[in-house]
Amino acid sequence: MISKTPRIGKILVVDDSLDNIFLVKTILEGEGYKISTAENGVSALEQLQTSAYDLVLLDLMMPEMDGYEVTRHIRNELNLQQYIPILLITAHDTPNVAQGLDLGADDFIRKPVTVDELLARVRSLLRLKYSIDERDEIALQRQDFVSRLTHDLRTPLVAADRMLTLLQQGALGKLSPQMQEVISIMGRSNTNLLSMVNTLLEVYRFEAGRKTLTFQPVNISQLLQEISGELNPLAQEKSLAINLDFVDDLNTKTIIGDRLELHRLFTNLIGNAIKFTNSGSITLRLNYPTNVNHHLIIEIEDTGPGIPPEEQSTLFERFHQGVHNHSGSGLGLYLSRRIVEAHQGKISINSELGKGSIFIVHLPLLPKTNS
Repeated sequence: MISKTPRIGKILVVDDSLDNIFLVKTILEGEGYKISTAENGVSALEQLQTSAYDLVLLDLMMPEMDGYEVTRHIRNELNLQQYIPILLITAHDTPNVAQGLDLGADDFIRKPVTVDELLARVRSLLRLKYSIDERDEIALQRQDFVSRLTHDLRTPLVAADRMLTLLQQGALGKLSPQMQEVISIMGRSNTNLLSMVNTLLEVYRFEAGRKTLTFQPVNISQLLQEISGELNPLAQEKSLAINLDFVDDLNTKTIIGDRLELHRLFTNLIGNAIKFTNSGSITLRLNYPTNVNHHLIIEIEDTGPGIPPEEQSTLFERFHQGVHNHSGSGLGLYLSRRIVEAHQGKISINSELGKGSIFIVHLPLLPKTNS
């Protein structure tokens, strides 16, 4: 539940003039706000790193570090957990404050300040702050709810999958052909639902910052051969061939990545190619072009129907669904993009209606890891 307890605004007043600080502090404390002060930009940044504030009142013209520089640091370098509005305080003869607003300040007020105008602007920015905090809290609660829900859904789905497998194996007695067909349909539906739940769980792990990657040497050639072998039965059901087109000297080349996530990535891309291709083949290409700096390029090409140009620009967005008959949850390609980006790579699509699609993945040999 979102707390409805009234908040006492915590405000940081930054000004090199003690008289100005005293005046503003007196006005705001008279309205019940909790006030902290700083006499220069360096002190203000130090306080923002150690304490949480709801609003910063910032004098624009200060020696050494002016309000422009403080604003830039707050918006670009402090990496604060929550958004803090910035109200610039400027003298009448100060040049245009547009620069401060462009750097990320939210509003400004001119000296000498009047009580009514100061309080009105403070109330307005605090309302902005509280509404953003409430939105972020709702988003976190929604993410936590989905994460818990998917965890809870997986348990009965896994149990159902095992029970259906036992039934198909005859553990509870011989089944008639009709029952075998019904159990097979139920098994496929359960597997699809479990796959969707797993994908949704992975997406929210990435978005909530709870995804931990384990980087180690990965032989991409071996990985792609392993995945193609795992998915070959699905291709054979549709009379599709899976072709491997690898440059010979790449068979032993490795990258530094998370093998499990890369397996998930290419399983999804190759699986999609099989799903959307009714005849022809799937071709996996692995190349290391000299004109691309320290990157492996992996291509998954199919002979499917192709993707309309108007869909290609949003193909990797969250919950994007195509117009084809096999459209899924709209999360698979979004998750693929998140995995590629987590490896400091990039993914793109080259497709033409009636001529198939090529998904292109660039992976650096040595991606940067977060320290």
